[in-house]
Amino acid sequence: MFTFASSPALFTAWASGTATGLGLFAVVGAQSAFILRQGLMRAHLLSILAICALLDGICIFASVWGLQAAVNWFPWLTHAILWFGVAFLAWYAFQSAQRAIRAQGSLTAAQHAVPSRSAALLAAAGFTLLNPHFWLDIMVIGSLAHGFDDARLAFAAGAVTASVLWLIVLGVGSRLFAPYFANPKAWRILDGVIAVIMAALAMRLAWNGLA
Repeated sequence: MFTFASSPALFTAWASGTATGLGLFAVVGAQSAFILRQGLMRAHLLSILAICALLDGICIFASVWGLQAAVNWFPWLTHAILWFGVAFLAWYAFQSAQRAIRAQGSLTAAQHAVPSRSAALLAAAGFTLLNPHFWLDIMVIGSLAHGFDDARLAFAAGAVTASVLWLIVLGVGSRLFAPYFANPKAWRILDGVIAVIMAALAMRLAWNGLA
């Protein structure tokens, strides 16, 4: 059971969780690239940010409550998530590469790529939950949180704060850069970069799985 911790201890744990979370989450990975593209297209961005924040929060607090124990009980979960992640990232890399190769107007390209809200939310969940790096980060947070004893939930809250801050940065950033994407070449460059990121992540995960 969790017992009461002093306010300074709670603040220290929260600040440490925030710093740790920013260090882990503030990278342009699969989820970040997907959010940026959806934001540039103004396609269900708020819904996507909300589902990503919700999933991050649930998994972060679950890690404090014993996610590591669940993985120890079912070690096959790690491999299953890894290979699902490889397949998912490879598929999205292929889709992005196709968009980068095809010459389309900026508006046409955006409209063609915009999925329905349900499809966008499902993709956002996939980029979160099928990413082994995400689970590794969650395990790290869960392990570090236990070093704060009674204030470990405050540490988890700090990590959630970092997640929300990074998602806001991605959302605002995508809106700020939107005017530059009136040029169709910008869309092709963006999709090319996303294809490279996704393919590199897929190959790295596959290599780790076979090693």
